[in-house]
Amino acid sequence: MVNIVADCTVSEKILLAAFDLEEEGQSPFSAEALIVKSWQKFPKAFGLKGYADQYPDSNKVLTSIMGEKGLTRRGWLSKMGQKLYTLTREGRQMVRKLGHEEVAAAAPVERANKPSRDQEKFLLGLLGSPAVEKYQQGLKLELTFADACKFWGISENLRGEALDARMDRLRAGLTEMDRLVGSGGGVDLSNGRNIGKDEMKQIHKVDEYLSERFGRHLSLLRNRGERN
Repeated sequence: MVNIVADCTVSEKILLAAFDLEEEGQSPFSAEALIVKSWQKFPKAFGLKGYADQYPDSNKVLTSIMGEKGLTRRGWLSKMGQKLYTLTREGRQMVRKLGHEEVAAAAPVERANKPSRDQEKFLLGLLGSPAVEKYQQGLKLELTFADACKFWGISENLRGEALDARMDRLRAGLTEMDRLVGSGGGVDLSNGRNIGKDEMKQIHKVDEYLSERFGRHLSLLRNRGERN
């Protein structure tokens, strides 16, 4: 393993650092966390010139993540939000090729499922919503009911049964995606991104938080429909 790592490229060393972050339970992980982990794991490769033992060279890592030949372009990392990333299925396979024995035990190869066009649109809409992005960035207090409406796919003009029907459709879609993701190695989207159980858990956490925080707003909309 030592000899293999010594021969790794800069991008491959960052990939190994990303794998370590996920094994520590950080998924998604921030660009800052990856910068520090890469430096801690490979100080000579990612240390600031003249101060390698004291500070990381953040530009070297960021360029390797986002550049034309960066880890995201290669499909090894998937961007989850502003400066937030996860390791893709392809990324894990590359880690395995680099000789990281732990990957074989921690992440056996499974065939990913292909979602329908509607299912992919549904997933991308949720993952790209302002509610999910703010939640990932730790900005829960900045979430608005408008953010919640966009996440749920509803409008403030919906009332009574129409509102319930739309919410039921969202939950049914989530259940369907849970089943699809859980039956194999996640789902592969047309853009190369792999969605796994961790991403689905995060979507559910956002839904639960929004439901609790804006439950009164939903009740008011339902009650208006009943009065009419």
